[in-house]
Amino acid sequence: MKPAQFQQYVWIINTLRKQKRMTFDELNRKWQDSEVAEGNPLQRSSFNRHRDAILNMFGIIIDCDQTTYQYYIANPEVINSDSIERWMLSTLTVGTVLSDTTSIRDRIILESAPAGEEFLEPIIRAMKKNHRLRMGYQKFKAEGYVKTICPYVLKRFDQRWYLLALNDENQMRIYAIDDRMNMMEMTDETFEMPQDFSPEEYFAEYFGVFTADIPLTHVVVRAYNYTPNYLRSLPLHHSQRELESDDHHADFSFDICPTDDFLHELLRHADGIEVLEPADLRQKMKQQITNILKRY
Repeated sequence: MKPAQFQQYVWIINTLRKQKRMTFDELNRKWQDSEVAEGNPLQRSSFNRHRDAILNMFGIIIDCDQTTYQYYIANPEVINSDSIERWMLSTLTVGTVLSDTTSIRDRIILESAPAGEEFLEPIIRAMKKNHRLRMGYQKFKAEGYVKTICPYVLKRFDQRWYLLALNDENQMRIYAIDDRMNMMEMTDETFEMPQDFSPEEYFAEYFGVFTADIPLTHVVVRAYNYTPNYLRSLPLHHSQRELESDDHHADFSFDICPTDDFLHELLRHADGIEVLEPADLRQKMKQQITNILKRY
């Protein structure tokens, strides 16, 4: 498939997301004014082929209202949720925008790409076929080992890829796909993915990737300065709720298992966030801040 076709798919999706509803003629006029058209009109037959491709690639349904003859996205929840379709669309949108930036490339600074992406292909292939993987892994400051694992879930977090897998001891473990992983190959052994296993439910009570035997806790934090707006625009967790606010602060609650990933995220905001409750979590945060002060 030509890169230009991806750009056309992304353009159609994003235009309908922005405009909500458009007739074919309205869409065609915008199309001809865009860079993806290269001055050519959008043929209805091509548009219908693009609709089919968008459905197959992203799961996005572009439907037509027979009373107004307007096209619209019939299932916007697909691209409004934390789904792989949303991630793919976001990635392709950014790629489309950046593809025409050669002349100003020194003015665009990106984060370093995560290590270990060469292992994604065998992992995804094994996940599709439910085949076990043979993996070479070495934790920092520890001896390396080789394990056979059942790959359950791939998750991207904080610019890194992680693999949730069932190991030989029948334990669920998270493995970082970076420099710690030094070998990965698909075996001929298969495994049965549990019918009742839900990746979303598995991580639902946590922030980040690492899980722990910590009870679900009602956490209340107070955000100061610019931090309330940051939390409103980028909620830390699906359970986040705003309780009250004034000109100086806003209080937010979370129903979450407060692992180190969550605490580290709160600490990233420095004096912009204060843990109000529960008392033991507030004390734990205070102890971490005291330990940091000792370093200085």
